[in-house]
Amino acid sequence: QVQLVESGGGLVQAGGSLRLSCAASESRFSRYEMGWYRQVPGKQRELVATITSGGTTNYADSVKGRFTISRDNAKNTVYLQMNNLNPDDTAVYFCNANLKDGLRLVVGNYWGQGTQVTVSS
Repeated sequence: QVQLVESGGGLVQAGGSLRLSCAASESRFSRYEMGWYRQVPGKQRELVATITSGGTTNYADSVKGRFTISRDNAKNTVYLQMNNLNPDDTAVYFCNANLKDGLRLVVGNYWGQGTQVTVSS
């Protein structure tokens, strides 16, 4: 079982920055596609950013130019640098991991417990 532990959330003023981290127990971490998702009460969990094993990134339109996803395979860790935060970014942020063969899911749908990000006006 893959264990994911998020950290780095907190309270920040609008315009500020936070850096989230997700540490994975998986020894094959470098082969996994990693992602960040977020969710607010009463709404569906939404994609924020993903990064493939090859380093290709994808971002939701709402965070393009403000957020950056990266990974350090030596540390089995994925990061989300969040700049120019606004109150609409307030949510619980979850780390996600999937092992794929092309577009086919091999093993995955692993999730962390989430870390709260609150942006005040």
